[in-house]
Amino acid sequence: MTLPHDALVLVADGRKALFLRNRGDEQRIDLRTASHRTREDRKDSDIKTDAAGRSPAPGGSGLPGGTMGEPDFHQQEEDRFARDLAEKVNAMALDGQFDALVVVAPARTMGELRPLWHKEVGARIVGEHVKEMTDRPIPDIEALLAGEAAPPS
Repeated sequence: MTLPHDALVLVADGRKALFLRNRGDEQRIDLRTASHRTREDRKDSDIKTDAAGRSPAPGGSGLPGGTMGEPDFHQQEEDRFARDLAEKVNAMALDGQFDALVVVAPARTMGELRPLWHKEVGARIVGEHVKEMTDRPIPDIEALLAGEAAPPS
């Protein structure tokens, strides 16, 4: 992949987001950290407010009601983090802070981000990689973007 000078690279998952800039040119990628965001994973006891609910018995069946599945509060927070991240990137695009964008994220996060992109963001995306890379060193991310084989995660 050719990555223009000063292109923005977003490496994200549901807990962490790295904003990197290409300080190199199209022939040689040189990523530098522009900023980052991290969401702290709270304990279940800090998130939950009540026990799981119960569903009523099916009408006239004489069967007891069942327990409703408990929502995955951690996943909800990860999805909310991705939505907040999409809003941030949308604002950056509308403010003209980047001309080219590459997004590197696992499938779940990418699925949250894609429908939320403003048309200006969509027009500036020059590449997407569905891969978990937030805990990888920058040389591995550069290798991924350059099309080289990065060490396995």
